[in-house]
Amino acid sequence: MISLSKLLCDLDAEGDGLRYDAGDDAAVEQIREKKQQKPVVVWNLTKRCNLHCQHCYAGAEIESAPGELSTAEGRQLLDELADYGAPVVLFSGGEPMVRDDLLELIAHASDAGIRPVLSTNGTLITAENARRMKEAGLKYAGVSVDGLPERNDRFRGQEGAFDAAVRGIEHCLDAGLKTGLRYTITEANAADMEGVVDLLRDVGVDRFCFYHLDYGGRGNDIRDVDLSPADRREAVRRLCDLTREYHEAGEEIETLLVGNYCDAGFLVEYAREELGPAAADRIYRYLRVNGGDPAGERVADVDYQGNVHATQFWQGYSLGNVRDRPFGAIWDDESNPVLRDLRQREDLLTGRCADCRYRSICRGGSRLRALATEGDLFAPDPQCYLTPGERAGEGSPVAGVDDGSVGAD
Repeated sequence: MISLSKLLCDLDAEGDGLRYDAGDDAAVEQIREKKQQKPVVVWNLTKRCNLHCQHCYAGAEIESAPGELSTAEGRQLLDELADYGAPVVLFSGGEPMVRDDLLELIAHASDAGIRPVLSTNGTLITAENARRMKEAGLKYAGVSVDGLPERNDRFRGQEGAFDAAVRGIEHCLDAGLKTGLRYTITEANAADMEGVVDLLRDVGVDRFCFYHLDYGGRGNDIRDVDLSPADRREAVRRLCDLTREYHEAGEEIETLLVGNYCDAGFLVEYAREELGPAAADRIYRYLRVNGGDPAGERVADVDYQGNVHATQFWQGYSLGNVRDRPFGAIWDDESNPVLRDLRQREDLLTGRCADCRYRSICRGGSRLRALATEGDLFAPDPQCYLTPGERAGEGSPVAGVDDGSVGAD
């Protein structure tokens, strides 16, 4: 995740220590004071969902799929993650609210010392279960909304899904549960972005996560509605402008970009143009600490059957199964060639990524998109929208930093 509000407006957030090693001076309580050493783990509790979204990376279905981890197996997994030092577990799906034991698992994670958060479509959240999730220890609910009502409902395959999601958000906020928007940007809904932010800001939401489409599950089937490079660049610029406009108006809205670390390079270029070289230098240094695309390093996924993946979007390749080995043993096993290569990807990137001066803060972007489009794990990410001039500028992007990314072997 790239926090636009932190980098452009210096707005403190609870993830500053986790992402930028910048928690010591933050004015808000931190998830971790220092940058994470172990991965945030997404756990897809189930493949079942009450909706059928066009971009679902998990390929969720209305009916249950066999082989879900049981409650007892889930508790064991959470204990393993706590022992390993994972800072956060994100309960996802399918739709995690369909699991009868969700409250028990949230409470177990909280008691074990892992920060439990939720990714949900929001349509099944009632006032009662929002209150009970808060009491169980849930720290955050991210609710997916992908456009204004008509567009969102068409995207999610159910009339009334938008209104139901907004009611779910309101129930969470009424229960005192921190709640944010999750929005996947495509050609089909980019025009709705400002309208959704304005509407949900009026509801009381102050955290907005904008995801680029990754090519996993059904997301790979709708690549034809992905944004063009020019339109993607414009959408990111609009979000940068919107973040600054809200901040200048006194609104403390946290905005984040997720899933395309080309955004990191663009953000440095944007800051240099709009805010000056000192701001660009500061932002670049934060992004160096952040470390670029996190797949296989700072984010992991466990699916509903216990298979471990390098990222939640890449469920077609398993690193191992927690029914056979503990999570930590799987994650630390670099005899797996994919895991090993992901962790040294900067030396393996090809094409325009190989000598890009933003390589150290992007690290090639999504390896899944490269694999899906080129059949090569280390080919360029097709979503890169930086210009040749931006990628090939002389030396380091900031004064006094030699990152070795230009002309490296």
